[in-house]
Amino acid sequence: MSARILIIDDEPQIRKFLRISLSANGYLVEEAETGNDGALAAARADLVILDLGLPDLDGQDVISRIRADSKVPIIVLSVRAHEFDKVEALDRGADDYVVKPFGVAELMARIRAALRPFGNREVIDVGALVVDLARRVVTRGGAEVHLSRREWDLLAILARNADHVLTHRQILTDVWGPAHTEDTAYLRVYINQLRQKLEDDPANPVLLVTDPGVGYRLKRGGIN
Repeated sequence: MSARILIIDDEPQIRKFLRISLSANGYLVEEAETGNDGALAAARADLVILDLGLPDLDGQDVISRIRADSKVPIIVLSVRAHEFDKVEALDRGADDYVVKPFGVAELMARIRAALRPFGNREVIDVGALVVDLARRVVTRGGAEVHLSRREWDLLAILARNADHVLTHRQILTDVWGPAHTEDTAYLRVYINQLRQKLEDDPANPVLLVTDPGVGYRLKRGGIN
């Protein structure tokens, strides 16, 4: 499977040059010319190439927005060569920083290095439900299901422990923190929200199963 690379850059010539170069190296390419569009599209990408000089948002803020929801590798590609900009980008969560003008061979090498974990990406297949933990993407029957950040965090911990019952306390501690270990009513609300999005019949769940008085588990083969 080819990696999908998102280019976030407002310069059409740069996007065209990158698109041709990346496609020639076998990558799938998606483009965004604003920071807002790029931050939204990052959830679908395996790697992001980001320019810092965007028309709506500073690229540094785009890094922070992407990192709030995703661990996707980010390579900054910018004319800003000052050490301060590089340090800030890396501190905000960028994986690499390349200064324009750049050599294609060097950029491709940096992309390959950033994508090395791609082939071993942790994907959990639960019947018709597929949870891609690295990309923070969940699909059901091939269609992407859009989850809030908290819904995703809850589903991810259940997916990592598929077919194992997790106690209310375990889930609340891992997802909300140790100060919320007694907030079982809050947890129940989010479980119900996930069931509305993932179950055929949310009132009779076969995927997100309750173990009365104990907790919840994600049941493999619950949907087909």
